[in-house]
Amino acid sequence: MQVSVENTGGLERRMTVRVPAERIDQEVDSRLQSMKATVRLDGFRPGKVPLGVIEKKYGTLVRQEVMQQVIRSTLQEALAQESLRPAAEPRIDAVESFPGKPLEYIATFEVFPEITAPIDYGFKVIRPVVEIGAADIEAMLEKLRRQRATWKAVDRAAQTDDQVVIDFEGMTGGNTFTGGKGQKMPLVLGSNTMVPGFEDQLIGAGSGEERTLRVAFPVDYPSREVAGKDAEFRVKVHSVSEMVLPDLDDDFARAFGVADKGIEGLRQEVAANMQRELKQLVKSNVKDQVFSGLLERNPVEVPRRLISDEAARLQAQQTTQTANASEFQQNAERRVKLGVLVTAIVKQNRIQIDPDRVRETIETIAASYEKPEEVVQWYYGNQEMLGNVQSAVIEEQVVDWVLENSGIQVENTDTIFDRLVEAAKQLKG
Repeated sequence: MQVSVENTGGLERRMTVRVPAERIDQEVDSRLQSMKATVRLDGFRPGKVPLGVIEKKYGTLVRQEVMQQVIRSTLQEALAQESLRPAAEPRIDAVESFPGKPLEYIATFEVFPEITAPIDYGFKVIRPVVEIGAADIEAMLEKLRRQRATWKAVDRAAQTDDQVVIDFEGMTGGNTFTGGKGQKMPLVLGSNTMVPGFEDQLIGAGSGEERTLRVAFPVDYPSREVAGKDAEFRVKVHSVSEMVLPDLDDDFARAFGVADKGIEGLRQEVAANMQRELKQLVKSNVKDQVFSGLLERNPVEVPRRLISDEAARLQAQQTTQTANASEFQQNAERRVKLGVLVTAIVKQNRIQIDPDRVRETIETIAASYEKPEEVVQWYYGNQEMLGNVQSAVIEEQVVDWVLENSGIQVENTDTIFDRLVEAAKQLKG
């Protein structure tokens, strides 16, 4: 078998494989001979069909089957011989095989990038430091009160934080658009639920009033149909209601499942939950900075096929229509490049996955279920889910290694809890 490889640019390779005629012809002859005992044709007794007749009737089909089998086996042999790792299934050009003639085919594919140079860690990480105080806890309790708020109809003009019930119909360029119409929809003014400018123009409106609102959709608005366009909304206000907050008392605490210690018990539970959330927020914030720094300092080319496959996977997971194709593509490219860099760091520094950490992660996930031990068993019995956890754990181990061993500069900076929460929302958005 003869193999030649051509670099056609970037990560793409064009591999030509030439298989001797004997390898094909011998297998074809062997299969045709084995058919003599089983082939049944009119005019011939079983087992007495001449080989020439069998070859004439089945030769082309058998040769095609042998050719496909030989291509599969020799492709793997050739890749191993040349030490090549395709990023996706190679594309095989159309081939033909004739008796006495060698089989030649061309496999085109992209290879995984190999990072052999040292990783550049020349970036800085700012670690947020937050001290949760009494004011933060009270602010969180206030958010919980708003979650349990009721609404009381009022006979006055609408104000910020009031709830209005409206009918609306929007138009751009004189035409209606998808999602631009609604009836009896409750809307809290100041919630930023609607397009910017919409809610502001309803301040001062009263029950039964009709208004025409003019807004401009942002250029990055998720719906391409209206992104960057001016729109006009005709709105009718059915009612105006003010928010009524529940008292911070023992009954309020019981509504959140805190039967002991009343409102003080709720404060303690809120504080503990905020501390747990803070730990995760800080970890995620630092992780994003480390990964962003690695990407910025270590440009890497990745196979286009891997990016398109990852983009398709992300799009399949999306349950809403808030992202467009370019966003999926950008996120996919970032994830694929990070995967290459993480793999390189693991390999260069011989980082081994910590099975105890994997177990701890799975047990943490399982703790929120009614039968956690069954969830743990399910994870260990499902290779895909276990692999997802292992990938997350190895990423955390890489971040820890970078922070502790790479020599990067880590600077602590004071911030507040709400600012860290908002930064996390921006990161997800």
